[in-house]
Amino acid sequence: MNYILFDGPHRNALLPFTFTRPVADIRVGILTIREKWEKHLGYTTTTVTEEYLSDKWPMVEMEHNVMINASFLPNEILVEMVKNLELNQAIFQDEEVVAFYAKEGEEVDFDAFESIEFTEECIKIENTWDIFQKNEAAIREDFELLTEDRTSQPIPKSVNVLSPEHIFIEEGAKLEFVTLNASTGPIYIGKNAEIMEGSVIRGPFALCESGRVKLATKVYGATTVGPHSVIGGEVNNSVLFGYSNKGHDGFLGNAVLGEWCNIGADSNNSNLKNNYEPVKLWSYETENFAQTGLQFCGLMMGDHSKCGINTMFNTGTVVGVSTNIFGAGFPRNFVPSFSWGGASGFTTYVTKKAFETAKIVMARRNVEFSEEDAKILEHVFEETKKYRKE
Repeated sequence: MNYILFDGPHRNALLPFTFTRPVADIRVGILTIREKWEKHLGYTTTTVTEEYLSDKWPMVEMEHNVMINASFLPNEILVEMVKNLELNQAIFQDEEVVAFYAKEGEEVDFDAFESIEFTEECIKIENTWDIFQKNEAAIREDFELLTEDRTSQPIPKSVNVLSPEHIFIEEGAKLEFVTLNASTGPIYIGKNAEIMEGSVIRGPFALCESGRVKLATKVYGATTVGPHSVIGGEVNNSVLFGYSNKGHDGFLGNAVLGEWCNIGADSNNSNLKNNYEPVKLWSYETENFAQTGLQFCGLMMGDHSKCGINTMFNTGTVVGVSTNIFGAGFPRNFVPSFSWGGASGFTTYVTKKAFETAKIVMARRNVEFSEEDAKILEHVFEETKKYRKE
C-alpha cells in the first residue's frame, strides 16, 4: 500500500514552522509526525504539501493510495482503522477528514465515499502552541513505541536516578554525574547524545540523536531536544526541532524552536504575563493576535532565526524564518521573517546575507545548504514581504 501524508486545513495555523516543512515533518514528542506514522505503518511515506515545498518533499502516487491528514498523530486504534481502509472509504472526525483510500487520477468526492467515524482520543496538532502543550502526551506515546521489547543501555553508576525503569538510553550516549528523575515521566536519551555533569533533568524528556545538554543544565518536564541540538541554562516544556542551539544560561519556557536557530547567551523568554491573563499569539491564519487560552506561552521561532546575547522576549512572541534579533530592550511580539534588528526597529535581512549565514551554520554540522533550501527561503521571503516595514 502507498501512504501519503497531506498538510490538511491547519497548515497556516502552524506557521512559521510550516513555511519551511510539511506538517508531517513537525517534531512533537521524540519523533516527527512522519516518523511516527512510518514506524506504525511499516512503510515509508510521501507528501502532499505546498507547491514550493514539493521539490524537497515530493509526492509519489501509485495506482492505490491512502491519504492521511498529518495533523493527526497515530495511535494503535487509528493505525488499525487506516490499515483496514478499503477503496472509496474515508475516516472522519466530526467534519474533518482523517484519512481516505482512493485510486490514482480519480476525482475525490467524499459524498460518494463510505464514511467511517473516528471517535477515539488521539493527539492532534492544530496550532503552534499544541506542539509544546501536547508534548508530554506525545513523548509518552513515542517512548512506548521506541522502547517496546528493547533493552536500554545500562545507567552509569555515577548517575543519581529516580524511577530507572522509565529511562531508556540508546547506544553511544554519554552521561556521568547527572540527576535523572523519571518519576514524573519517561526519559529517553538518543544515540550518541550527551548529558554533561551537574545537569538535573525531570521527565518527560527526550534528547534525540547526537543532542547535547551542557554543564549544570536544569530541565523541567515535557521537553524535547531534537537531533544535533544543544541546550543549557534552564529549559521548561519546550521543543527544539533539530540542529538548534540554546547552549547558554537563560530561560526558555513553553517554547518551540525550529531548525538552525541560535539563542544568544543569557537570553530569556517570558512565558507568563504579569497580570496572569491568557496569552495571545500572532496568527498567520487570521493575520491578527489569537487567543491561545493558555496562561503559559513563550517563544515560537521559525527556522534559521537567531538572537544575540541578553535578548529578552515578551510572553507569546512569534519570530518568523531567517530573522536576526539583537540589541537592548524587548523586541515586538511578532517579528516577521527576514527581519534584522531589535527593539529599536527592524530592517530587511536580504536573502543574499541570510543565505551566506545559513551555508556557514549548516556546513559546521556537515549539512549542505542546497538549491532546494534556497528556493524555499526565497519563496518565504516574497510571501512574508507584506509583514515587513521597509
